[in-house]
Amino acid sequence: MAPKVLVSDKLSETAVQIFRDRGVEVDFEPNLGKDKDALIAKIKEGGYEGLAIRSATKVTQEVLDAATELKVVARAGIGVDNVDIPAASKKGVIVMNTPFGNSITTAEHAIAMMFAVARQIPEADASTQAGKWEKSKFMGVELTAKTLGVIGAGNIGSIVCDRARGLKMKVVAYDPFLSQDRADKMGVEKVELDELLARADFITLHVPLTDKTRGILDADALAKTKKGVRIVNCARGGLVDEAALAEAIKSGQVAGAAFDVFEVEPATDSPLFGLKNVVCTPHLGASTTEAQENVALQVAEQISDYLLTGAVTNALNMPSVTPEEAKVMGPWIKLAEHLGAFIGQMTEEPIQEVTMILDGVAAEMNTKALDCAVIAGLMKPVNPDVNMVSAPVIAKDRGIQSAITTQGKSGVFDGYIKVVVKTASRERSIAGTVFSDGKPRFIQIKGINIDAEIGQHMLYTTNQDEPGIIGTLGGTLGEKGVNIANFTLGRKESAGDAIALLYIDAPLTDEARDALVATGKFQNVSALSFDI
Repeated sequence: MAPKVLVSDKLSETAVQIFRDRGVEVDFEPNLGKDKDALIAKIKEGGYEGLAIRSATKVTQEVLDAATELKVVARAGIGVDNVDIPAASKKGVIVMNTPFGNSITTAEHAIAMMFAVARQIPEADASTQAGKWEKSKFMGVELTAKTLGVIGAGNIGSIVCDRARGLKMKVVAYDPFLSQDRADKMGVEKVELDELLARADFITLHVPLTDKTRGILDADALAKTKKGVRIVNCARGGLVDEAALAEAIKSGQVAGAAFDVFEVEPATDSPLFGLKNVVCTPHLGASTTEAQENVALQVAEQISDYLLTGAVTNALNMPSVTPEEAKVMGPWIKLAEHLGAFIGQMTEEPIQEVTMILDGVAAEMNTKALDCAVIAGLMKPVNPDVNMVSAPVIAKDRGIQSAITTQGKSGVFDGYIKVVVKTASRERSIAGTVFSDGKPRFIQIKGINIDAEIGQHMLYTTNQDEPGIIGTLGGTLGEKGVNIANFTLGRKESAGDAIALLYIDAPLTDEARDALVATGKFQNVSALSFDI
């Protein structure tokens, strides 16, 4: 059956057609997002695995609770303030945005706003159209040779840097994630925030709104700025303390400001409104024909790719997996889930630490995606609805520590994954690989080498190595009507610890398990199941 997507905001017909051409069933309801109750009622009809939105649709906890089959929400645009990401993560719903479709448009708007505030264009326009000719009243400043401070040198910020250098401005950038090598290639000077504030003639912000960035330009920061600075914000409302900025403008510390975004939107009131040399626009950063079309097409492709191939692009609450990675990593992700599921089913006490060791080709893959898959497998025995999105959230809530170690090829296999789990009283480990046929296999359990095919229903036993174990297993299971599809044995040494892993045709019955325990030959008899 084809996956089904609901489009609750305005997307172009071209974008909607992409869904249809890719084989995705789509309901196009472009005004639905404005009516919360109607949206919830529509989603409750069921069957929607994807939800495509812009800014009008609010994906709240209530909406997510109604969407029982939802797998992905994708926003045509950058900002996802209208999506409850923590709630989506706990429910296992991927949240995507489209950060590149409107990058140029937003960067150009920031440059336009910088020109507008430098030359007081809006006020001069209003004065002139009012029949006045106040030429001497509007004395501006040039951009050439001025220092532009860019807070956030990511996708949009880097485009602003490039445009500013084209205007012959000196560019200094503050971004904790900006490497020196990247700064050199961009032709900008990497500085700390306080230095940027002290040197910049113009400041423009291009960071997301997070707990760390909220109020990054507050009263204290504004007091550190160069006197006469002009501030541009086309990123997110809340990055700048609007009341503090208004006071800084009135005092002359700040010469002007240009804002496209506000703490509260729609912005019907703001401390900045009515001040001289303040330019305000109603969140127009992405409002060009080209940008709106680009993000619409991008969101249709991203949702389709995920629902049809498992590729995850521009996800905000799980690692992205490209279509190319999805083809190669599919069996390895499944293996990671199986490894986690094995230990999860064997471990009854609380897990404290999980370490994933990636060897060879596995170490060259998307390690974060593999880690999420392991955690999902661990969590499933106690929470069957968990997936790669919700598992890390649940693990964090439970205080489980997670670590990843990578290493070069170290054995006969091209690569493998080993998972080590610690509890208060013990440590468990299991390793596996993917053969050339694309099938995951277990290759080691608690340090004992094996070669076991993974089946939907399995039986795991541990015992002291001694003659007759195979006969006891086969005979006892045969008496209880259990058919063995595959059988693997392993041991450390003669008369030492030994294990058996059996792939059986149906779930192990309590009667069969009790019969094996009653033989007195096994320290552990565990029935296992895997999503194949």
